[in-house]
Amino acid sequence: MTKNTPSSIKKLLIGGLTATFVLGGASSALASDHPGKGNWENSKKEQSKWEQKAEKESKGKKDTKNKFKADFNDMVGGDVEWANRHIASLAALKVFEGYEDGTFQPRKPVTRLEAITAAVRLLGLRDQAESEEAKNSPLNFKDADKLTEKYPWAVGYVSVALKNDLFLETESSIKPEAPADRLWATMLLVKAMKLEDEAKAKMNTKLDFKDADQIPAGAVGYVAVALEKGLIQGYENGKFLPNKPVTRAELAALLDRTGDQIPDVGHSLRAGTVVYGVSNNTLTIRQGNENVYLSLDPDAFIFKNGVRVKASDIQPGDFVKVRLYNNTIVFVDVIHSEYGNALIARGGFEKFTVDQQGKISSITITEKVNGQEKSVTYAVEGDVRLIGDTSKLVLNQPKTQVELSGKNNKVQIIQVIQN
Repeated sequence: MTKNTPSSIKKLLIGGLTATFVLGGASSALASDHPGKGNWENSKKEQSKWEQKAEKESKGKKDTKNKFKADFNDMVGGDVEWANRHIASLAALKVFEGYEDGTFQPRKPVTRLEAITAAVRLLGLRDQAESEEAKNSPLNFKDADKLTEKYPWAVGYVSVALKNDLFLETESSIKPEAPADRLWATMLLVKAMKLEDEAKAKMNTKLDFKDADQIPAGAVGYVAVALEKGLIQGYENGKFLPNKPVTRAELAALLDRTGDQIPDVGHSLRAGTVVYGVSNNTLTIRQGNENVYLSLDPDAFIFKNGVRVKASDIQPGDFVKVRLYNNTIVFVDVIHSEYGNALIARGGFEKFTVDQQGKISSITITEKVNGQEKSVTYAVEGDVRLIGDTSKLVLNQPKTQVELSGKNNKVQIIQVIQN
């Protein structure tokens, strides 16, 4: 395929998310309130009145645009309720939003075009994708005419995705309506995190899935890396199901996990232990050896034990993950409580081990014990969260500092410390 740029995926493309995000329309004209042309020069008072009204309505539109919605009326049922906090995390950043009718349709399979749209937004490139320059960019895909005719709003997103290497090297067609399956999503995720070299080095890895023979040889390394980084995992029946279409709920979780590990994407991620409860819309968390004071949006989405709660339910000792938009917290996930167990250890990363399901089962770090450096191994929860630039987690590279936290002697959070 002839590409606009020569390099392979470097940022992010996870299998799909919604293309039916509220894309936003042009501001409505105020023609009915505009003073008539004949009165324009003779009626300064009316002119001033109109201008004040226009300015007020313009500000109202801007404020509305910056608001976020993450309450969806169809997020009911045990098979999808687990994804609520992931969906809220992305919706709060206006990365992965619901439909105009108030639904999210969590069980609906996602398409590749939806994936491209979500990926571009997660990378903070939405404004660029919706610019006139991007919308008018030529595309050299075989099915570019179909995209322009049927999905004209998406031309800018595809153009920006191409320029940022969010397509596989072998793709000559966009295939906008093709389903995003688990293997396709996994490979794109790994490339997005700039871990392609590591994936190529793991092509001979023996994957312990019952259906491992359904994973092409050229994709084995990508799956191995994704499992090691906690991006994706196998099913309880011991299968990976590479060709299974990904639902919107599943992709929300994948996007959220990936967003935790991609630095400098236009929105901030913080994690730490709560020092003081919320006061005057300010949340204070402990990061390393300092207190960080963060503004909390009054409409922020706050989850604790997977359930949405109020700001007053955030307590000292809670270990939280927060997302910031325009320097204000819009999402809080209380990962665990118990102040005494919030911080387990801090040291240089050495290695991971994984179980037969492909989940991280332990982590070994170099830390100081009684004044001496020592390798210490910690057990890891099955649904461990990885936060920060995990591309720095290279085998036996203790210069990469990590902070481990959890409870009941098991690590629940592995956070890469930015040096």
